[in-house]
Amino acid sequence: MTGLLERYAEVAGSDAVMQLRQLAEPLQGMKVVHVNSTKVGGGVAEILSQLIPLLRELGLDAEWHVIEGSPAFFVCTKKFHNSLQGAPDLPFEEELQIYERVNAENAERLAPVLKEAEVVFIDDPQPAAMIRYFPQRKGKWIWRCHIDASHPDRRVWKYLRQFLKDYDASIFSLPDFARMLPHPQYVIPPAIDPFSGKNCELSEEFIQGVVKDFNLDPSCPLLVQISRFDRFKDPLGVIKAFRLAKSFFPSAQLVLAGGGATDDPEGGTVLAEVHAAALGDPAIHVLELPSDAHRIVNALQRVAWIVLQKSLREGFGLTVTEALWKGKPVIGGNAGGIRLQVINHHTGFLVSSPEGAAMRIRYLLQRPENARRMGEKGRRYVRENFLMTRLARDHLTLMLALLHRETERIDTTQWKS
Repeated sequence: MTGLLERYAEVAGSDAVMQLRQLAEPLQGMKVVHVNSTKVGGGVAEILSQLIPLLRELGLDAEWHVIEGSPAFFVCTKKFHNSLQGAPDLPFEEELQIYERVNAENAERLAPVLKEAEVVFIDDPQPAAMIRYFPQRKGKWIWRCHIDASHPDRRVWKYLRQFLKDYDASIFSLPDFARMLPHPQYVIPPAIDPFSGKNCELSEEFIQGVVKDFNLDPSCPLLVQISRFDRFKDPLGVIKAFRLAKSFFPSAQLVLAGGGATDDPEGGTVLAEVHAAALGDPAIHVLELPSDAHRIVNALQRVAWIVLQKSLREGFGLTVTEALWKGKPVIGGNAGGIRLQVINHHTGFLVSSPEGAAMRIRYLLQRPENARRMGEKGRRYVRENFLMTRLARDHLTLMLALLHRETERIDTTQWKS
């Protein structure tokens, strides 16, 4: 067993690693390519930065490529993202033309790699149209959707479906997100890597350094939300909930920390709105962090008394997983993949309003022993369900299922609409 796999065995168990090796055995040397829209920022990039090395360690020839696009292209794909999550944000016709042209250009640039791949994973809508330019495909193509697509705008879904229907399979994070498509659909929730900068153990010296750098008081209640500055993450709702709770806990502090992603052109606007809402309140710390500030995020989650993720829509919410892994109770929006992780009164609370969030903040601050027990349950829950070893296992199983679909029956997490 290699050093990397030994480390995973220590956390996830030797049985989990042995299963990975067994599943990977018939896939040795197979060329697997992932394509997404950004190298940094957001959960997809974080997942791929850890999943690709693990697949290579297991003997697969795994690669990760990032498409290139203009600002106008990412304005269009941000509209796709919003519309798939139910917001009325339709692209203009000229924006759709830009979208298709950029996909054609990237298809030409990546053609030498994609033509030779035996399995291709295309992540989210940004590169989805590239399949049009590979009518004679050698391998299996899989579309991976990380978005809450349970109630998409029908016009946007109809447009994207013309490309998605040609894939060999699709992956969604929850059954509710899956849409009607003429191919097998699989449910595979995301996962975290326990050894990444965001999740590894940190020295007390480093943690206290972060506390000092951001002028936090470790003796006072600290609430933390880590996320991109995105309206669907509801940072303004978090500020309102904090102010409602603060009337009962005057010494409480709030940290809203995050950064942008190269494929999200709205982040700066939302960040300005957050700064305006927090203006003049020394208890609210709005931190715009660089994309590589993983250990700082890690430290902030570790010193938090409570972690919030009050999203209005959420594909999964890796920040919830990260917080639970660190033994923190989570107050999360009753949305998407957060429901899969936050179990009421066990790992935290689901809420649907700032008032509900404020009530749960008060509950946890008044009952620290209950908060501690929730944190312990949350860490166990992540170990059993949301570590990178489980995600790799699901990907290997899916590849085996697709490559041997005509000859063998393989039990998987397959779900059909």
